[in-house]
Amino acid sequence: MDNMFKLLGFWTGIFAVMFWVGGMIPATLIFAASTFFFILLGYLKLTERMYLYLFGAYLTVFMVGFSYYATFLHVPGSH
Repeated sequence: MDNMFKLLGFWTGIFAVMFWVGGMIPATLIFAASTFFFILLGYLKLTERMYLYLFGAYLTVFMVGFSYYATFLHVPGSH
C-alpha cells in the first residue's frame, strides 16, 4: 500500500509540473502540496488500514473544499 502512495505522489508531481509550465500557479501549489503529502505517507510504513483511513480523510477534505469552492466562490462563465 505504501507503494501506491508513492505512485500517487509521482503522478501529482507530474501534474504539478504541467500546471507550472502552463502558468497555473494556484493549481501548481495544490498539486505540489499533494505530492509532498503522498510521498511522505509512502515512506511512513503504516498499516494498510491506516493508509485507507488517511486516504478516506484526504478524499473527505477534498470533497468539502471543492463543494465550498463550487458553491460559494466560483462564478460561472467568468474568465
